[in-house]
Amino acid sequence: MLERFHVPHDVAVHVDVDDLHATVTDIFLKMGMPADDADKAAEVLVYADIRGIETHGVSNMLRRYVESFGEGGMNPTPNPKIIREMPAAATLDSDGGHGLVIGPLAMNMAIERAKIYGIGTITANNGRHFGAAAYHAAMALEHGMIGVSMTTGGMQVLPVDGAKPMFGLNPIAVAVPTNNEAPFIFDASMSSVAGNKIALAKRLGVDVAAGWISGADGVPILEESPVPDEFFMLPTGGSRENGAHKGASMGMWVEIMCGLLGATGAGPNREGGASHHFIAYNVEAFTDLESFKNDMDIYMNEIKSTPPIPGKDRVVYAGLPEHEEEIERRKNGIPFHPEVIDWFRGITGELDLEWRLTND
Repeated sequence: MLERFHVPHDVAVHVDVDDLHATVTDIFLKMGMPADDADKAAEVLVYADIRGIETHGVSNMLRRYVESFGEGGMNPTPNPKIIREMPAAATLDSDGGHGLVIGPLAMNMAIERAKIYGIGTITANNGRHFGAAAYHAAMALEHGMIGVSMTTGGMQVLPVDGAKPMFGLNPIAVAVPTNNEAPFIFDASMSSVAGNKIALAKRLGVDVAAGWISGADGVPILEESPVPDEFFMLPTGGSRENGAHKGASMGMWVEIMCGLLGATGAGPNREGGASHHFIAYNVEAFTDLESFKNDMDIYMNEIKSTPPIPGKDRVVYAGLPEHEEEIERRKNGIPFHPEVIDWFRGITGELDLEWRLTND
């Protein structure tokens, strides 16, 4: 997370990880989810907050999930089923179920296939938002595997030089195991930034950076500015000169891998909610696992040891700051903006739930 999105220290309210998990589980239970599903969904959601991925944590996503359940947009008791398969691959119908539950289920399916065939891959259609892509990819790590996950996000992103959104925010996550160093865990949308960062910018009253969004006419806004009332997201790179054609092409690839492979269409032709794609690579199918993880340790340490440019303290790799954030937050609690705490007070009162999040 960029510094501009961190909750200011002087207003932050710190919440214990276990208390947050229990509260989110209680809320999901009130939404009609079975106990195991509610617990898993809470785990996936709170993972984002533990790792400092506030865009996909409770502050942005939980209220949306509650609204979706209330409007009938999410099935609290889905019956997911395989609708097409071969030994190493399958397509899963999510039955409108919460992506925080269907995602782990589908990733486990990919992992089990990879144990036998060296690789496993699952598409899941008729789905709903699955939270932080990193959670699903990282599930592969404890099995000595490389995990990949991706999903079709909101249709908000313009193609290069286009004035109409043609693909979604479309995050991709990759997780690679190590021995002693923090695992390499990359998670990023193929838009300039995650769409939820714009929501955070509005909440915190901060400007968005140049090249993140366009105006309503599709023209990129190439200077720092407040968020306008109407805007579109730009692809990663922002402008063609800064490589937006790369981000746009990757965003289209996610539409293909999730939507078209999942038989639900791509871009403006999507049908039936979100589509996801999960891949597990069994490292042992390619090389010796321990040697691979040792080599990863060496490589990650070399990245950390890279001399920094003037004005910077160090060089990091994807997954290292989140690893450090997790250690800090498990020890001292997760910092939330008071507005988020107020929302929790309101929803727990409305649902007649025990208040656990602060001592006052």
